[in-house]
Amino acid sequence: MGLASHTRDGRLRERAAGSDWAGVFFSTFEKQLDGKRRLLIPQEFRTADNGADARIFCFPSIEADCLEAGGDHLLNTYLEMIRALPFGSEQRSALEWQVLGEQTRLAFDGGGRITLPEALCVEAGLSDAVMIVGLGDRFQIWNRDKWAARRAEQRQAAKAGMAQLGALRLAAQLKAEGQ
Repeated sequence: MGLASHTRDGRLRERAAGSDWAGVFFSTFEKQLDGKRRLLIPQEFRTADNGADARIFCFPSIEADCLEAGGDHLLNTYLEMIRALPFGSEQRSALEWQVLGEQTRLAFDGGGRITLPEALCVEAGLSDAVMIVGLGDRFQIWNRDKWAARRAEQRQAAKAGMAQLGALRLAAQLKAEGQ
Protein backbone atom coordinates (compact mmCIF):
# COMPACT_ATOMS: atom_id res chain seq x y z
CA MET A 1 0.00 0.00 0.00
CA GLY A 2 1.40 3.41 -0.95
CA LEU A 3 1.32 6.80 0.69
CA ALA A 4 -0.68 9.40 -1.19
CA SER A 5 0.27 13.04 -1.38
CA HIS A 6 -0.53 15.91 -3.68
CA THR A 7 1.79 17.84 -5.94
CA ARG A 8 1.67 21.65 -6.09
CA ASP A 9 -0.74 21.51 -9.01
CA GLY A 10 -3.10 19.20 -7.10
CA ARG A 11 -2.25 15.94 -8.87
CA LEU A 12 -2.21 12.83 -6.72
CA ARG A 13 1.07 10.99 -6.41
CA GLU A 14 1.84 7.75 -4.63
CA ARG A 15 5.02 6.38 -3.21
CA ALA A 16 5.82 3.20 -1.36
CA ALA A 17 5.48 3.44 2.40
CA GLY A 18 8.90 3.96 3.96
CA SER A 19 10.58 4.47 0.60
CA ASP A 20 13.96 6.16 0.69
CA TRP A 21 13.58 7.68 -2.76
CA ALA A 22 10.93 10.26 -1.94
CA GLY A 23 12.47 13.69 -2.40
CA VAL A 24 15.70 12.35 -3.88
CA PHE A 25 17.32 14.00 -6.89
CA PHE A 26 18.27 11.29 -9.36
CA SER A 27 18.96 10.78 -13.05
CA THR A 28 20.74 13.01 -15.56
CA PHE A 29 19.07 15.48 -17.90
CA GLU A 30 20.40 17.49 -20.81
CA LYS A 31 18.79 20.93 -20.94
CA GLN A 32 19.26 24.14 -22.90
CA LEU A 33 20.34 27.37 -21.26
CA ASP A 34 18.68 30.14 -23.25
CA GLY A 35 20.09 33.58 -24.08
CA LYS A 36 18.62 35.04 -20.89
CA ARG A 37 20.36 32.28 -18.85
CA ARG A 38 17.02 30.60 -18.07
CA LEU A 39 17.20 26.90 -17.35
CA LEU A 40 14.29 24.48 -17.06
CA ILE A 41 14.73 22.38 -13.92
CA PRO A 42 13.25 18.88 -14.33
CA GLN A 43 9.79 18.57 -12.79
CA GLU A 44 11.02 15.61 -10.73
CA PHE A 45 13.43 17.99 -8.98
CA ARG A 46 10.75 20.57 -8.07
CA THR A 47 9.03 18.83 -5.16
CA ALA A 48 8.03 19.61 -1.60
CA ASP A 49 9.68 16.32 -0.56
CA ASN A 50 13.13 17.80 -1.23
CA GLY A 51 12.23 21.37 -0.30
CA ALA A 52 12.64 22.60 -3.88
CA ASP A 53 9.00 23.15 -4.83
CA ALA A 54 9.18 26.96 -4.93
CA ARG A 55 12.90 27.74 -5.20
CA ILE A 56 16.38 26.29 -5.05
CA PHE A 57 19.69 27.57 -3.83
CA CYS A 58 22.75 27.37 -5.99
CA PHE A 59 26.48 28.01 -5.53
CA PRO A 60 29.79 27.03 -7.14
CA SER A 61 30.48 23.42 -6.18
CA ILE A 62 33.17 22.76 -3.58
CA GLU A 63 34.16 19.46 -5.16
CA ALA A 64 33.98 20.02 -8.91
CA ASP A 65 33.87 22.58 -11.75
CA CYS A 66 30.08 22.89 -11.77
CA LEU A 67 27.22 24.43 -9.83
CA GLU A 68 25.74 22.75 -6.77
CA ALA A 69 22.02 23.13 -6.14
CA GLY A 70 19.25 21.84 -3.96
CA GLY A 71 16.22 22.65 -1.89
CA ASP A 72 15.67 23.63 1.70
CA HIS A 73 16.52 20.13 2.93
CA LEU A 74 20.02 20.36 1.49
CA LEU A 75 20.51 23.84 2.91
CA ASN A 76 19.53 22.50 6.34
CA THR A 77 22.05 19.66 5.96
CA TYR A 78 24.81 22.17 5.21
CA LEU A 79 23.75 24.37 8.13
CA GLU A 80 23.92 21.38 10.50
CA MET A 81 27.42 20.51 9.24
CA ILE A 82 28.57 24.12 9.63
CA ARG A 83 27.11 24.47 13.12
CA ALA A 84 28.83 21.25 14.22
CA LEU A 85 32.21 22.89 13.63
CA PRO A 86 33.74 25.25 16.21
CA PHE A 87 32.86 28.88 15.64
CA GLY A 88 35.81 30.66 14.06
CA SER A 89 37.54 27.48 12.91
CA GLU A 90 39.16 27.47 9.49
CA GLN A 91 36.89 24.64 8.27
CA ARG A 92 33.73 26.36 9.46
CA SER A 93 34.76 29.66 7.92
CA ALA A 94 35.53 27.98 4.59
CA LEU A 95 32.14 26.26 4.49
CA GLU A 96 30.32 29.43 5.54
CA TRP A 97 32.13 31.33 2.79
CA GLN A 98 31.49 28.76 0.06
CA VAL A 99 27.99 27.57 0.93
CA LEU A 100 26.40 30.63 2.49
CA GLY A 101 28.42 33.52 1.08
CA GLU A 102 28.44 32.22 -2.50
CA GLN A 103 24.81 31.08 -2.46
CA THR A 104 22.12 32.46 -4.72
CA ARG A 105 18.46 31.68 -4.09
CA LEU A 106 16.60 31.18 -7.34
CA ALA A 107 12.80 31.12 -7.65
CA PHE A 108 11.02 29.19 -10.38
CA ASP A 109 9.02 31.05 -12.97
CA GLY A 110 5.62 29.74 -14.11
CA GLY A 111 7.31 27.28 -16.48
CA GLY A 112 9.66 25.74 -13.91
CA ARG A 113 12.70 27.71 -15.04
CA ILE A 114 15.33 29.50 -13.01
CA THR A 115 17.49 32.35 -14.24
CA LEU A 116 21.14 31.75 -13.44
CA PRO A 117 23.21 34.84 -12.65
CA GLU A 118 25.90 35.59 -15.24
CA ALA A 119 28.65 35.19 -12.62
CA LEU A 120 27.57 31.60 -11.87
CA CYS A 121 27.41 30.75 -15.57
CA VAL A 122 30.93 32.10 -16.08
CA GLU A 123 32.25 30.29 -12.99
CA ALA A 124 30.95 26.91 -14.22
CA GLY A 125 31.59 27.53 -17.92
CA LEU A 126 27.91 27.18 -18.81
CA SER A 127 26.72 28.18 -22.26
CA ASP A 128 24.09 26.44 -24.42
CA ALA A 129 23.66 22.77 -23.48
CA VAL A 130 24.04 21.87 -19.82
CA MET A 131 23.75 18.64 -17.89
CA ILE A 132 21.72 18.42 -14.68
CA VAL A 133 22.86 15.49 -12.55
CA GLY A 134 20.82 14.26 -9.58
CA LEU A 135 22.99 13.14 -6.66
CA GLY A 136 20.52 12.18 -3.96
CA ASP A 137 20.11 15.17 -1.66
CA ARG A 138 21.54 17.62 -4.21
CA PHE A 139 22.04 18.12 -7.90
CA GLN A 140 24.76 19.61 -10.03
CA ILE A 141 24.60 21.74 -13.18
CA TRP A 142 27.47 21.03 -15.58
CA ASN A 143 28.95 22.30 -18.78
CA ARG A 144 28.33 19.36 -21.15
CA ASP A 145 32.02 18.80 -22.01
CA LYS A 146 33.15 19.00 -18.38
CA TRP A 147 30.34 16.62 -17.45
CA ALA A 148 31.51 14.06 -20.03
CA ALA A 149 35.04 14.11 -18.59
CA ARG A 150 33.73 13.91 -15.00
CA ARG A 151 31.39 11.07 -15.93
CA ALA A 152 34.32 9.03 -17.26
CA GLU A 153 36.32 9.73 -14.06
CA GLN A 154 33.39 8.76 -11.85
CA ARG A 155 32.78 5.56 -13.82
CA GLN A 156 36.41 4.50 -13.25
CA ALA A 157 36.20 5.39 -9.55
CA ALA A 158 32.94 3.42 -9.21
CA LYS A 159 34.48 0.36 -10.88
CA ALA A 160 37.46 0.52 -8.53
CA GLY A 161 35.15 1.03 -5.55
CA MET A 162 33.01 -1.98 -6.50
CA ALA A 163 36.10 -4.15 -6.83
CA GLN A 164 37.31 -2.99 -3.42
CA LEU A 165 33.90 -3.63 -1.83
CA GLY A 166 33.83 -7.10 -3.38
CA ALA A 167 37.25 -7.89 -1.92
CA LEU A 168 36.17 -6.63 1.52
CA ARG A 169 33.00 -8.73 1.41
CA LEU A 170 34.98 -11.81 0.43
CA ALA A 171 37.49 -11.23 3.24
CA ALA A 172 34.64 -10.81 5.75
CA GLN A 173 32.96 -13.96 4.50
CA LEU A 174 36.18 -15.98 4.75
CA LYS A 175 36.80 -14.64 8.26
CA ALA A 176 33.26 -15.55 9.31
CA GLU A 177 33.79 -19.08 7.97
CA GLY A 178 37.02 -19.34 9.98
CA GLN A 179 39.37 -19.50 7.02
